[in-house]
Amino acid sequence: MPARRVLRILVVDDEPLGRRRVLDLLANEPDVEVVGSAADGAAAVAAIRSSRPDLVFLDVQMPRMSGLDVLRELGSALPATIFVTAFDEFAIQAFNAAAVDYLVKPFGDERFEEALRRARRRIEADSLGQLHEQLLALLEGDPVAAPAAAPREPRYLERIAVQMKGRMRVVPVGKIDYITANGAYAELHVGSDHYVIRESMQQLEERLDPESFMRVHRSSIVRLELVEALLRSEGSEYEVQLKGGARLRVGRSRREALERRLGRT
Repeated sequence: MPARRVLRILVVDDEPLGRRRVLDLLANEPDVEVVGSAADGAAAVAAIRSSRPDLVFLDVQMPRMSGLDVLRELGSALPATIFVTAFDEFAIQAFNAAAVDYLVKPFGDERFEEALRRARRRIEADSLGQLHEQLLALLEGDPVAAPAAAPREPRYLERIAVQMKGRMRVVPVGKIDYITANGAYAELHVGSDHYVIRESMQQLEERLDPESFMRVHRSSIVRLELVEALLRSEGSEYEVQLKGGARLRVGRSRREALERRLGRT
């Protein structure tokens, strides 16, 4: 019986705990060689080109150069890829038909093993060509080349997965009152609860429905229907008061746009 092929694997995730989770699981797998890891998109592109792995575990949400940017940069040179994401919309809706597999954080050991087995079957069967064509078509927005059955990604976020101790909480976007910046993180405020996610305000602003949300300051996004009043404070500064009592600063460059959104002509 011929020896089983050893899979050469690269792990890409900007979060150290995310990389360590995958590396620890790979350490228990036979016939696997980890050729390296990368903490950002640029390093991932360089590592893939230099080490030429058979398989990449690739985080989708990374600052500056996302996992999708990595795939666009590599084009047809991309290896077999398992997407890793905290936002299931990215993986399930957009790439279910074209990826080797996907993992939604936090994932269990069995789900990881299933994804690895599926990837091995694809690689050993040398059946990645069509997947690559489909994936590149999706990234380029080509509806002809993409598989007809591929589900479409929602234009805006509908829910956000929040990693908590030992579990994942899914927060419906429709229940978020406002969002504030906290360093490299963002805090989702849902009634009296708040949840911390590793996502920039810019990325959230782009992924939230502008009919429902508005960024009123570099450090805050509000649900428009909850704005109760626009208040002027000392020094010509402005704040919004939300139903429930929360007050948030309004940036000077955003005040007029907010007034228009609130109905001022």
